[in-house]
Amino acid sequence: MRGVYIHIPFCQQICYYCDFNKVFLKNQPVDQYIESIGKEFHYMKEAGYSFDQVETVFLGGGTPTALNVAQLDRLLTIVSQYIDVTALKEFTTEANPDDLSEDQLVVLKEKGVNRLSIGVQTFNERLLKQIGRTHSNEDVERVIAAARKIGFDNISIDLMYGLPTQTAEEWEETLDRALSLDLPHYSAYSLIVEPKTVFYNRMVKGKLPLPGEDIEAEMFAMVMDRMNKKGLNQYEISNFAKSGYPSFHNLIYWENSHYAGIGAGAHGYLGKERYANVGPLTHYIDLLEDGKLPRKEVHEVTQSESMEEEMFLGLRIIEGVSMKEFEEKFKRPIREVFGKPIEELQRQGLLQITGDHLQLTRKGVFQGNTAFQEFLLDK
Repeated sequence: MRGVYIHIPFCQQICYYCDFNKVFLKNQPVDQYIESIGKEFHYMKEAGYSFDQVETVFLGGGTPTALNVAQLDRLLTIVSQYIDVTALKEFTTEANPDDLSEDQLVVLKEKGVNRLSIGVQTFNERLLKQIGRTHSNEDVERVIAAARKIGFDNISIDLMYGLPTQTAEEWEETLDRALSLDLPHYSAYSLIVEPKTVFYNRMVKGKLPLPGEDIEAEMFAMVMDRMNKKGLNQYEISNFAKSGYPSFHNLIYWENSHYAGIGAGAHGYLGKERYANVGPLTHYIDLLEDGKLPRKEVHEVTQSESMEEEMFLGLRIIEGVSMKEFEEKFKRPIREVFGKPIEELQRQGLLQITGDHLQLTRKGVFQGNTAFQEFLLDK
């Protein structure tokens, strides 16, 4: 187990694009939920899982900073009972610009959190309202200044492009404002309209005016070029960082390594098993009250599935997949397993070999999903 993801499902508002497991904070059993996270840690340890080798912890959501100062303090105290937070390479929390106070920042810093991932999405006030966000540009600048003052230097912001009615010019303005903050890490994701979201319901009714594939590709090219010019390395398809500042936690996912998922609706990958926890809060709390791990489903990953995952997760990293490491891990040469798709993707100009690594070309980065599908063994 290299990483631990902890899910905090509470939100002050629900964004129109979000399909994660979340609930409005008001009238929820927040304190009970935090204690249940402690129980899940306890029962995992009882079941023989060790947290001794953990390198990263990630608090995600929902919105972890929707918790008040006392609740955050209690949650972080529980984490430190099971994980030596002083030895972590990285301890991240997600945050919203309008609900992260200086008091919360102080508690986070004191309890070992050393990285903030702030959901900004856009610096266009019109678009912020259209996607269901409640913060302002001033909130973003205030919270980053406060975090730096308290001693946080590892700060990332999330940005989104391909938003309804968004123009390339508006995206460029957002990039200008984001880069002026001179942060060590940026994530830039294209909007994916997921089922069970406000945007999906609007799309079904024909009321979601999206920019279209050509404009979205222009926006993607723009972010790559602008980040590169600013000296930020595109180390993964959607992520850019100064040297030494990648998201080490997310690299665990892309390297197909093992991590625990703790909390309602969390997913984990331990041993040969991928698992998902139950989503509804009361169900999650009740199972732990009964002394049971709150698993909804457990899937034993086959050798074939693991090899597929190695490819389509690993190729998201710009450095690509090490052919030597693949053979060491699976005891089979990569060309013996994936010779045909490798040749086909090279022929299409989507894949290249650089030294020991198979990696997407720039064209391949634009057509990642096409490339990844080639590595499904039973397609």
